Amino acid sequence: MMKVSFFLIPLLLLFACNNSATNETSTTSVSASEKPITNTSLVILGTVQDAGSPHIACKRDCCKELFLHPDSSRKVVSLGLIDPFEQKKFLFEATPDVSSQLRHLSTLSGIAKSDIPDGVFLTHAHIGHYTGLMYFGKEATNAKKVPVYAMPKMRLFLEENGPWSQLLSNHNILFAPIQNKQEIVLSKRLKVRPFTVPHRDEYSETVGYQIAGPNKRALFIPDINKWSVWEASIVEAIAGVDYAFIDATFYDGEEINNRDISEIPHPFVVESLALFEKLSDAEKNKIFFIHFNHTNPLLNTNSPQHQEVIAQGFRVAQLGDVFSL
Repeated sequence: MMKVSFFLIPLLLLFACNNSATNETSTTSVSASEKPITNTSLVILGTVQDAGSPHIACKRDCCKELFLHPDSSRKVVSLGLIDPFEQKKFLFEATPDVSSQLRHLSTLSGIAKSDIPDGVFLTHAHIGHYTGLMYFGKEATNAKKVPVYAMPKMRLFLEENGPWSQLLSNHNILFAPIQNKQEIVLSKRLKVRPFTVPHRDEYSETVGYQIAGPNKRALFIPDINKWSVWEASIVEAIAGVDYAFIDATFYDGEEINNRDISEIPHPFVVESLALFEKLSDAEKNKIFFIHFNHTNPLLNTNSPQHQEVIAQGFRVAQLGDVFSL
């Protein structure tokens, strides 16, 4: 019997807000009037945790103003990948903000034939990372055979549960199967390698990605449990790339004083700062924190926490940032 799982209740629904996270508009996003990207590049299309900012049912200071005056830079975490030579564009994560993110990607790529990407890479089955697939269905674009790159358990979850299975039966999407640590060639200039990471895998496995261009490589790990429980070394993984976009869901434990921390075992930013403290300046400069809960003070570029991260030589991902590969 088909199981209906249109929306999974986010585990982060009731996190308390940090009052220092105020409305802060990004100044790095690319406007439609700017010229398209001419080099193989990666672009930041979103930086916020699954449930967005402002957060549903949030009445704290970090959300109040945002409900009245939304900040267009607050998009759920996503990356875009552009190969202008092959006229191809790819999306990492299908978020609830997918409509505006795909338009942003099309504008940057200069590929005007359609906003629909040449492929979508999924990391796992938590609400901010796959539910944007619904907009490829007949109620929206009624897209035709959009390749969706998904691991075995992720594919099975989509196949066996509605409405995702309808996307398959209507040929709105088709699967491009991927396997742990097996490289996928997207074009002459682009390769992607998925790898599994430990996380809350209720419905699927969780993966990160290494994205390789002709000259540089990027690491993308938006969700993971504590670094210490991963079989690989995050320090070694960073050493093998030029950019590392890593899980920064919570700055520290004070953000979640109304929940059992063991239920949400992300690496706190303060833990990552301590782990990476002895890295060289060049290695620190590779690290971009991303995937911020609505309570995370790093969303506010004027917060002391944001300034401290920058002062230590690390970086904070911003909507519209472009990275040449």
